[in-house]
Amino acid sequence: MGGQYRITGNKYPRMRRPRRRGRLVFLVVASVAVLGVTGWGTLQLIDVFTGGKKASAAGKADCPTTTKASPAARALPKPGQITVNVLNATPRGGLAKQTADELKKRGFRIGQVGNATKEFDKKIKGTGILLGPASSLNTSLPVLATQLAAAERRTDTRKGSDVDLIIGNGFKELTKRADADKALAELTTPKSTPTTKKGC
Repeated sequence: MGGQYRITGNKYPRMRRPRRRGRLVFLVVASVAVLGVTGWGTLQLIDVFTGGKKASAAGKADCPTTTKASPAARALPKPGQITVNVLNATPRGGLAKQTADELKKRGFRIGQVGNATKEFDKKIKGTGILLGPASSLNTSLPVLATQLAAAERRTDTRKGSDVDLIIGNGFKELTKRADADKALAELTTPKSTPTTKKGC
């Protein structure tokens, strides 16, 4: 080329590639994402090794709790308020008196002692039956049942508050006194149930 298009001087124009802003934006976004994931992972590891759950449990510890007592246990009568008729439905002699004497030592009042009626005589295969009026089902019978835990509980239409302990063929002895006293204490002591306010 020549003429008026001749290039003069010692400076030449440099041809630069156009800058790609899209690639730069992508690199920035990718870097931010990587940093975010790394930070999140670090926090998770910190929670694992420092016991993050303990902190949340400590926060719940600040919530006030109250205890609510069960009023039903207080309505149960004491052994000294229960009259027990001890009846023997087995062929073994003297069992009713022996059992009645032991119940008396444990604080129960003893009523009739003797053989069971024909309705039950030699017809009870288990350890025994605790029999009383309908009102005794949730009062006297549970207390007496602590002395013979395996006995069956029944009610009838009798008048009065006396209850029967009818000894069956499977009877060996009353519940050990220590175990019976423990069961009686658990039965007659009101149980407290903790309650927590909502939102804690």
